[in-house]
Amino acid sequence: MDFLRPAAWEEALAAKAAHPTAVPIAGGTDVMVEINFDHRRPAHLLDLTRIGELHEWDEDGPDIRLGAAVPYARILDELRAPLPGLALAAHTVGSPQIRNRGSVGGNLGAASPAGDSHPPLLAAGAVVEAESVRGTRLIPVEEFYTGVKRNALAPDELIRAVRVRKATGPQQFSKVGTRNAMVIAVCALGIALHPDSRTVRTGIGSAAPTPVRARAAEDFLASVLEEDGLWESGRPIAPSAVRQFAELCSGACNPIDDVRGSARYRRHAVGVMARRTLGWVWQTYTRGEGEARCA
Repeated sequence: MDFLRPAAWEEALAAKAAHPTAVPIAGGTDVMVEINFDHRRPAHLLDLTRIGELHEWDEDGPDIRLGAAVPYARILDELRAPLPGLALAAHTVGSPQIRNRGSVGGNLGAASPAGDSHPPLLAAGAVVEAESVRGTRLIPVEEFYTGVKRNALAPDELIRAVRVRKATGPQQFSKVGTRNAMVIAVCALGIALHPDSRTVRTGIGSAAPTPVRARAAEDFLASVLEEDGLWESGRPIAPSAVRQFAELCSGACNPIDDVRGSARYRRHAVGVMARRTLGWVWQTYTRGEGEARCA
């Protein structure tokens, strides 16, 4: 196994072009596990730890542009306000050691349906910035996942950054696991209200071959909020609408039975999380002033 260690982004792109099967490594929280268990034996490892820009974030208009190697710990410390859903998910990732090394870019590269960052990225409306020596592509996150642990990157592409829209309304994240800490999600759900566009977005993890949005549930809830004037009034959502939203979220799932949970349990748990997270975000929304809720 050869170890490639570029000092600049352009060198990394050239190395990936020359060795398309090279496996990128920054935090190593997924890659090293696969190597240690002999699940993967790549001919080349592409170490990105020396490329400083990948470890930084900045504001880009309505977005936060996260370098691919920004660790979860920094999201928790520095980005709770603009990216509340992602920060909530980051809090559930592994141990403090993992949160200091693991990153959203690494989670996307692994493309596991159980990745904790996927539901809030879907709910927030993130875009993946992929680059090669041929140029840059912006890939909406819902188009990034192509199968179980497969993504839309071309063989010569690397993730440079993730653009996440700054929150304009409340966001929530919920996760079910077999214990309270350092656990792979049995299933997870993120939800975000977007009062500026009067839309709702969701993200569901570990309940289908890829992370998915519950689009029918989003459209239904947005319609209820609009037709009942709830964006302006902040009145409670009818219990029947909450139940229908939860059922539609469950219906968006296509889970499997495995050692962590049955398909039936996952569908049920997603419905429970949908009801709870909707209650939490709506309670937060209704606490705001009228102008803060919806002009």
